[in-house]
Amino acid sequence: MTAAIASPRPAPDAEPRHSPWPQRWISVRLNALALLTALILSALIIAISDLDKLKHGDVGGMLTNVKDSYIALARGAFGSLRGFSETITYATPLIFAGLSVAVAFKAGLFNIGATGQVFAGGLAAVWVGFAIDIPAVPHIILAMAAAAVAGGLWGGLVGLLKARTGAHEVITTIMLNYVASFAVLWLLKTTAFQAHGRSDAVSRDVAKSARLPFLFGFLHRSSIDLRAHLGFVMAIALAVFVWWLLKKSKLGFQFRTLGANPEAARYAGMNPGRLTVGAMLFAGAFAGLGGGSEILGGINQGHATSSFAGNIGFDAIAVALLGRSSPWGTTAAALLFGALQAGGQEMQLQVHVPIDLVLVIRALIVLFVAAPSLTRIIWRLKDAGGEEGAQLFKGWG
Repeated sequence: MTAAIASPRPAPDAEPRHSPWPQRWISVRLNALALLTALILSALIIAISDLDKLKHGDVGGMLTNVKDSYIALARGAFGSLRGFSETITYATPLIFAGLSVAVAFKAGLFNIGATGQVFAGGLAAVWVGFAIDIPAVPHIILAMAAAAVAGGLWGGLVGLLKARTGAHEVITTIMLNYVASFAVLWLLKTTAFQAHGRSDAVSRDVAKSARLPFLFGFLHRSSIDLRAHLGFVMAIALAVFVWWLLKKSKLGFQFRTLGANPEAARYAGMNPGRLTVGAMLFAGAFAGLGGGSEILGGINQGHATSSFAGNIGFDAIAVALLGRSSPWGTTAAALLFGALQAGGQEMQLQVHVPIDLVLVIRALIVLFVAAPSLTRIIWRLKDAGGEEGAQLFKGWG
């Protein structure tokens, strides 16, 4: 007679340790605590930056200064229609470029070349904007399509170099940023691009038919007062597309598999070289759209300068990291950065706190988000098993 051996079963109410929902909320909690920690440390910096109050030990005055600064920051970002408009205006190119970096992250690639891709896309958009005379809707579509193609080709070149020669994407993207920057500086001084009667590197203005409509144009207020434009709606639509691409499509699954384990991807019959090129094509196209939106409706108001890309490409890296490379997290992080930029101007105007402090706040946020173990130590949290949302990159030795 054979005795049956009963295998132990988990209790019915036992929760799997690595269930996706708990992990997701752990990640949200860590991000929230990272933001709170950054704001607390920034408050300390604001308090001690007033040397007169610090010298006389005026603790009440320092606390009042901190309170007024954060109230002005919130009011400048969301306290009025103009503030909200400025927030989404600053956030729009960051959403495009942040999604570019996020897609590359998912495929295990570190795209530091969003700046060059923004330059490529913006330059293509400005040329289509002033060189072609067609009705408004097709003109906008054509200009943004040109931006996506130019940015995609610029990013795809990085993927091709990596797939064919093994050249590391960090090196090639940094070098191509310089190439794009100096190419724009040269092209904007040629007769093909340079504005008539100008000797500096400024392009001709794009036609009105190519400019992105203002979101609040129906209010008949000044474009300087309400600068938010249709590019923000396009950026949100792109976030929806990226969500679908990564979560629902076969290609997105292949990108994620490549990023998690390139050897497993190869064993499963995937082509890592083609996927690398494809991921960088998508990344470049998204950043190119950011350049197009910045030219056709952004801060530059319809023309290109040698510095129209600004810090968008590098800020996008921080945005993607803060958003854990998810489409909605990246969008939320871009809005946070936009709010800090818009609110920082109000803070400087009302409380006379330097706007450079916004850079300190952003740096602290990224620091604590990128180092979750540090956040756990500060708040005495237990490690739930691994670094939630940690980025994976190929070829880092």
